[in-house]
Amino acid sequence: MNDQTKERIRKFTEDRNWDQFHSPANLAKSISIEANELLECFQWSDNDYDLQHVKEELADVIVYCQDMLDKLGLDEDEIVNMKMDQNEAKYPVEKAKGKADKYDAL
Repeated sequence: MNDQTKERIRKFTEDRNWDQFHSPANLAKSISIEANELLECFQWSDNDYDLQHVKEELADVIVYCQDMLDKLGLDEDEIVNMKMDQNEAKYPVEKAKGKADKYDAL
């Protein structure tokens, strides 16, 4: 996400004085709630969905994730790369390619 978009999210929260409600626990709950609303877009069909609604719900998840990053003072690139390092170790290409097995079943 570019810096301009991050600042827009921060300003939105700041202008409304909502940071007081953004504890890590509340943000985690909000991320989960919005992720479930995203899932609801696919409730009755894997292929027949409203793309605009999907985009709106996905954006809500991303906004709350940015709020959580800010609240915890985390850098998204750093934590994503940390997790990718872990995933690459758990799921080596030579064992995982083309398979949906959990890492302990490879």
